[in-house]
Amino acid sequence: MILRAYTVYLDLWLCDLNGNVMASARSDRYGVKGANVAAMPWFADALKLKSGDDYVAGDIERQPLLGNAQIATYCASVREGRQSQRQAARVLAIHFDWEAQARAIVEGIRVDDKKTRVLLVDSKFRVIASSTGRACSPSTFRSKGGRSGFYTDGSGLQVAFHLTPGYETYKGLGWFA
Repeated sequence: MILRAYTVYLDLWLCDLNGNVMASARSDRYGVKGANVAAMPWFADALKLKSGDDYVAGDIERQPLLGNAQIATYCASVREGRQSQRQAARVLAIHFDWEAQARAIVEGIRVDDKKTRVLLVDSKFRVIASSTGRACSPSTFRSKGGRSGFYTDGSGLQVAFHLTPGYETYKGLGWFA
């Protein structure tokens, strides 16, 4: 039902506390049931959640279990007795189809394509979306501690940047555009 209502998600997984995928919303498309995701950073972070009201967001990554799709994974814990303060019983992982959404963002900005490139850069300064199509690569961008600004890089290119603001009470993930 969630996947029908929100087409931006590739799949949802219910995992046990050892990282075994117990159920997949798209089991007909992705054969992930029984796979172990315990080594995934987002899973380890989800195990540390203090309550059922908290969530974590993973870095943008290519996920082999989802056809090597570029995704953003959001996780919450499912608590015993459906009580948010009780002990975690499972982890719910929601895989956001990052590539399609990011492409719409960076290609939708009106700039001179011959002179300008639009990038989204994560908190580790990796390119996670690019109007040239090259993503998940290292970047030479550096904010030098500023939330916004501009500079000329070593090759003479001008770089303008701004920290993404998040939304309402969501502070964001430290990404720059």
